Parts: sequence; C-alpha cells; structure tokens
Amino acid sequence: MRSTSDQLLRTYVTLTAVSTSASSMIWGINTLFLLDAGLSIGEAFAANAFFTVGMVLFEVPTGVVADTVGRRASYLLGAATLFGSTLLYLLMWRTGAPFAAWAVASVLLGLGFTFFSGATEAWLVDGLKATGYRGSLESAFAKGQIASGIAMMGGTIGGGLLAQSTNLGVPYLVRAALLGLTFVLASRAMHDVGFAPKPRVSVGAEMRGIVRDSLDHGLLNPPVRRLMLAAPFGMGVSVYGFYAAQPYLLQLYGSADSYAIAGLAAALVAGAPIAGGASASVMSRAIRRRTSPLFLTSAVTAAVLVVFGLVSNFWLAIALLAVWGIMFAAAMPIRQAYLNGLIPSAQRATVLSSDNLLGSGGGVVIQPALGKAADAWGYGPSYVISAGIQLLVLPFILLARRERAESDAPHRGEAEGVDEQLAVAA
Repeated sequence: MRSTSDQLLRTYVTLTAVSTSASSMIWGINTLFLLDAGLSIGEAFAANAFFTVGMVLFEVPTGVVADTVGRRASYLLGAATLFGSTLLYLLMWRTGAPFAAWAVASVLLGLGFTFFSGATEAWLVDGLKATGYRGSLESAFAKGQIASGIAMMGGTIGGGLLAQSTNLGVPYLVRAALLGLTFVLASRAMHDVGFAPKPRVSVGAEMRGIVRDSLDHGLLNPPVRRLMLAAPFGMGVSVYGFYAAQPYLLQLYGSADSYAIAGLAAALVAGAPIAGGASASVMSRAIRRRTSPLFLTSAVTAAVLVVFGLVSNFWLAIALLAVWGIMFAAAMPIRQAYLNGLIPSAQRATVLSSDNLLGSGGGVVIQPALGKAADAWGYGPSYVISAGIQLLVLPFILLARRERAESDAPHRGEAEGVDEQLAVAA
C-alpha cells in the first residue's frame, strides 16, 4: 500500500517517542551512575567524551550506509547497537569495570546513535517530498520534537524515580527493553519512501563518491558550512551543560543521593522541546529569515549560562535550566529546516551526519575540558566558562545570514521544492 505524508509523520512521531523514551530513561542519572561505578568527576566526563569520540569516528561511515544501503537499515542497526551497548554498561556497573572498559562501551554507544543521526531526518524529508507534503519542514520536525519532549519528560522522571526506589541499574534495564521495542516497531513500520539505493559496484569507490558529493553540498557550500562550523561550540556546551546539571543541582539542593530530584531536573529540560516545538512553526511565520531566531536563541543561551553558574538558589537554577532548554529546543527545528533546504536527497544523510560529526567533535574537546574546570573550580565557574564558548556560535550565524541562502526564508526551500531548487543551483 502506498504511504501517505500522514502515515510517514505518524511513523516518525511514534519512533521518535519510543526511542527517546528509551534514551531518556538514563539521562537524569547518567553522571550519577558513572560516579556510583567508581569514576571520578573527570573520568565520568571523559567517558562521555569517548561517547562523542564514537560519534566522530562513525558519523560519516554510518551516513554513507544510510545513503547507500538505506535509511531503514541504518535505523535498525542503530537500535540493535544501542540495545547491546546499554546492557554492556549495566554489566560494567555491576562488575566495577576499569575506566578503559567504560571508554570502549561509550564508543559503542556513540556508534549506535550515529546510525540514527542523519538517517532518520533524511528518511522523513525524502518521504515527505515523495508523498507531496505541502507543509513546512519546521512543522514536520516540530511534531517529532514535541513527541520527543513528552517522551523525555516521562523517561527522565521515570528513570529518576526508578533509581530512587530501586537502584541506579534498573533504568538501564528498562532502556534496553524499550530499545528492543524500537527495533520491532521500525522493522514493521519504517520503509524507505522517495529513496532508491544506488547500484553498487565497488564499496570503496561508492564511499569516496558519496563523501565527495557530500563535501560539495556540505563544507564546500558556504551557507551550510557556516552553521556546520558553529556546531562544535553549541553542541559541546549543550552536552556538558545537560549532564553537569545533574550533580550541580543536587549540590545546590543539598542532597547528593536524591535521584528523583535529578530526574525531575532533567525532565524540565526534557519538557523544553514541547514548548520549543510548538513555537517553531509560529516563529517561522513571524520572521523573515531563519538566521534571526538562531542568533537570538544563541545569545540568550549564553546569558542564561552565566547566571546559572552564579546562582546559589536551587529553584532559581531550575527555572534558568528550563529557559536554557527552551532556547535550544526553539532553535533546533529552524536549524534543521535551514540545512535540509540546501541538501539534495542523495547526499542528505551523509551531510547531516557530517554536521553531527562536527558537533560531536566539539563535545570530545569541550566536554572533558569543562569537566576538568569543574574538578578544579566547581560546577558554577565551569558554566560561566561555557557561556564564553557559546558566544563563539554568533559570528558563524552572522556569516550564514550574509550568504542570503534560499532556505533562510521560512517559506522557501520546503520539502516539495528542495530538490528542484538544488537542481537549478547546480
């Protein structure tokens, strides 16, 4: 039976909700889990950095898998890899594994997420174009973001409460079960629409060709390059900011083992995509250029991080954390629409994976560096430092704005016209 845009969106939203529920079960307690396993603060963030190392190493290769074998195949590989690596994390926690083992397992987790990144977004955009979708890309991405926000709230609160009432390992067991469900749902409902794998002759030549074309439409394409080069700073700060908030808020709260509080704090950030996703399509109609809200949200994020690092009141810190999350969530669908409007279908997953690679690269360097700063001076000062790093995003957004790219206008370069626009440009 021929898929429709509504069916594709329902599948996208369902998979987003289930997979995010799985991932977020441990987001509120992950740093506490690593510390409970015997790692120091620096080692815990170094383990997270190895997760981003895995994403850096495998982003482009798994993007090539999505652009050659198929988006569905990549997604299924991701679910299976995350299932296995989550169980490995649980085993190492039980056995008191050394740091080197955590580093390897974290790289495997990064590999799992790279199979998702790029492939899911490319699957949706290709399918919407093929089925004649007439809405804006912001609206489509926002639906997934709202579902993700609801799932994240449930997952982070549930994970915190589970850890509080049982132990820190149970949320990881539930996460593995949900990842198994994700695999089953994707295998039944997710089918490549609007994408046909290329006939393969030589895998090596195929990969070189896709990477070359992806460079042409990615880093060698000025408006895309500007936002891609901003990604290491923004994403590096975001990853550290989220995971460091768990022990920092418990410190402000005055109880190092209140796992439910940690889960609640993470849930507030998780709920931000609901507000951000709901505002994205409204914002796109109210503005003339997509780079405007990208600049504004980045500037506000830096200001919030400074205040967050200076406050001593737990509840004020919670409110600031929610504002920070809303800024990030409001910008994400707009950034996705901007980039997808400039990338053709054949290279979409690989270019998006390259963008994720650069963002992960920032995490490899920035996350452990800020972790060391927290070790030396405390969490508060590390957030003030992170605000300075966040400000480095602004010049790249201004440079992107100067390019006056077609997709900078909210109602141009949407799903039904993306490839036609690129064909004219070529």
